[in-house]
Amino acid sequence: MLHFLGQLYGPFFDLHNWETVITSGDDWLIIFSLVLIECLLSVDNAVVLAAQTQSLPTREQQEKSLFYGIWGAYFFRFVIIGLGTYLIHFWEIKVIGALYLLYLVFQFFTRTRVKHTRKLASEKKHRWLPLFWAVVLQIEMMDIIFSVDSVLASLAISSNPVIVLIGGLIGILAMRGVAEVIMRLMQKIPELEPMAYILIALIAVKLFISIPAIDIEIPATLFGLLVVGAIIVTLIIHVIRRRTTTKEN
Repeated sequence: MLHFLGQLYGPFFDLHNWETVITSGDDWLIIFSLVLIECLLSVDNAVVLAAQTQSLPTREQQEKSLFYGIWGAYFFRFVIIGLGTYLIHFWEIKVIGALYLLYLVFQFFTRTRVKHTRKLASEKKHRWLPLFWAVVLQIEMMDIIFSVDSVLASLAISSNPVIVLIGGLIGILAMRGVAEVIMRLMQKIPELEPMAYILIALIAVKLFISIPAIDIEIPATLFGLLVVGAIIVTLIIHVIRRRTTTKEN
């Protein structure tokens, strides 16, 4: 059992791995890609989490519940990444993961997406817990659900758990801290959200073609450059569409 846990979480305590990642410009490009995808796909989740705290009577309790929630999110992200790093080596998991990501893309573009966040947010509080801890528990439960999509997408981009962990931790912090800013940005540039799901589709393809039967690996650095390029193209499309709309009016 200890040996198995060492296999899962040992890489997180490899100081050489951390040093390599922190000093590598290519790795930071990948981390930037992970943070961007995390923010674009999860900003609505951050808003729901914040809304959950509104049932608490004081501002102090609301802030305290989010504080506990973010540390819980960090812990569960650490646990899920460790498990995911192990499971992602099985080609069957890669196929299932790729199909799941494509399913998310299909739901988005066919507008049949059901926000599990809204459902959870509207559920009644647990009567057997004090209100404060019931809210904290709900925040943690939602964080676990939210992390599945992002961890799966992140591991498809990079198999290095340290890179995925750094990207996830920064993404969670950014998502909680600037959720409203990101929402306003996405309202001003609506093309950002479909761009994110197009990237998810590419991640699914990247994950699928890495199975042994196909064995094609797209370097993570190349994918990071692709993300940056997608942002630039999206901004260009937005500017062109806005100018066209202005001329028509």
